[in-house]
Amino acid sequence: MEKVVLLSDPNSKAWDFAKKIQNHFVENRKFFVPIQEISIKHFRNHELNLHVQENVRQKEVYFIHDSTKDPQQWWVELLLLKDLLLSASATSISYVLPDMLYSRQDRKDKPHVAISARTVARSISPNLKRIITMDLHAPQIQGFYPEEVPVDNLYSFPIVVKYLKENKIIPTELKELVVLSPDAGGVDRARAFAQKLGSNYPIAFIEKRRVTAGEVKEMRLVGEVKDKDVLIVDDIIDSGGTQCKAHDLLKEKGAKNIYAYGTHGLFTEGTEKICSKFNLIMTSNTHYQTGNSATVIDVSPIFAEAIWRAQKGLSISELFE
Repeated sequence: MEKVVLLSDPNSKAWDFAKKIQNHFVENRKFFVPIQEISIKHFRNHELNLHVQENVRQKEVYFIHDSTKDPQQWWVELLLLKDLLLSASATSISYVLPDMLYSRQDRKDKPHVAISARTVARSISPNLKRIITMDLHAPQIQGFYPEEVPVDNLYSFPIVVKYLKENKIIPTELKELVVLSPDAGGVDRARAFAQKLGSNYPIAFIEKRRVTAGEVKEMRLVGEVKDKDVLIVDDIIDSGGTQCKAHDLLKEKGAKNIYAYGTHGLFTEGTEKICSKFNLIMTSNTHYQTGNSATVIDVSPIFAEAIWRAQKGLSISELFE
């Protein structure tokens, strides 16, 4: 770990996340890992100008990126930074991407569309050591990356379950709980979440038909929720429209208290609409949250442990057992 440095933009929302990772190393591993600053400015024509002031020669660099940035700038920064660090003779470059942007188009769902998740993988992979991210929209996206660039897809549910239990939001003795996925593709996520809760909680899911991305036309519940409390588990909360429609369907089917957790809280239309419906809305800090009424759970310790284990050659999957 002596050669490891964290790198982040002090003017971005990722800086606080990087500081939390650094603090975790100090408090839990008794080891100080420095954070170096990257300067990201614009020329008059809006081209990006990146500069790292401190020496990174023979350093193993972990760049903590800001997932709340404009996706186009987020992508170009990754490309330019890699070239910068290679030119500066860094020993290795790893990207810490709390939310992997451009993950929502991972297949051809109709003719003549770009598979953007694959395009990002092809463009940023060369000469990278590894990528660390969390709750990929589709785990198979890891297959777009070459074998020599491992993608560590971390799971947020252990730390979320710990938060729920410690704060007695969902007591361990609660018997009438259903863990629900808002779509069929998230059933495995809901099942893993239910298992981590430590009891034999049933799962359910909603089958839905979309008109366009983010707009759902029809929803059908698969599972029993009458007189049950329901915890909706998802990877992304965008506008919150899907979650609100799911809430209304669950109430129609007789559900009692309804909670929701989404790892990546985008809240593109704010939180007031969605938070007013649910008993509780929870998200993580993979996207910086401020000034809203959602409960934010800090997942930076999982990223810190993943970096530590990657450097020490230890199993990362043990974090989730």
